Amino acid sequence: MAKKSFPCRLGGYIAWSVAGLLALVVATLLLMRFVNPPTSAFMLAHCLSSEDARVHYQWVDYRRISKWMPLAVVASEDQRFPTHWGVDFAAIGKALEEYRAGEGLRGASTITQQTAKNLFLWNDRSFVRKTLEAGLALGLETFWSKQRILEVYLNIAEFGPGIYGVEAASRAYFGVSARDLSRSQAARLAAVLPNPKVLRAGDPSPYVWERAAWVQRQMQQLNGPGYLQGL
Repeated sequence: MAKKSFPCRLGGYIAWSVAGLLALVVATLLLMRFVNPPTSAFMLAHCLSSEDARVHYQWVDYRRISKWMPLAVVASEDQRFPTHWGVDFAAIGKALEEYRAGEGLRGASTITQQTAKNLFLWNDRSFVRKTLEAGLALGLETFWSKQRILEVYLNIAEFGPGIYGVEAASRAYFGVSARDLSRSQAARLAAVLPNPKVLRAGDPSPYVWERAAWVQRQMQQLNGPGYLQGL
């Protein structure tokens, strides 16, 4: 039998490595469909890069979160969340059109993409990271339910420096558990998600008050918590 050339052997090693990596990713996603993550990539990055490395994080099950909070983040961040498959191509197209028209380049990440990024990746706008984010988002949509995606997102999203998840944020800013959040409090938490290191839910700036009011209007236009029934 003829010995395989070096390029053929190298190609085989690469193919097996890629297959092994994909199998590991799929296994991890399947595991986290049932097992709650004890931490996230963003929490670990905070511990490594911040002078105050404390992380405030307490998991809370979806059924113990106020009905207003999932609606608030969907109204604020991703109104097509119930119907897309992890990547909102319509939103991406609109963002590109606005950029070509001279407006600033804004993000078009879905809640699924943000969950993938916060849980597994790092925070920058590189093409590599965005590509990995999109691939992981499609994986989440394949192996998780919509409700599970929302549950994980609400538990790992950053709501302030070192404050991760809706339970820690509710107690830090309002002195209540996540299940007792009012509609207006949920809107204030959702309002800071675009820039949680600067915006404050506990001591809102005029901008945060204005954005929170907009979020509440969007929540009403979506016809309330019933918008997310059946996820």
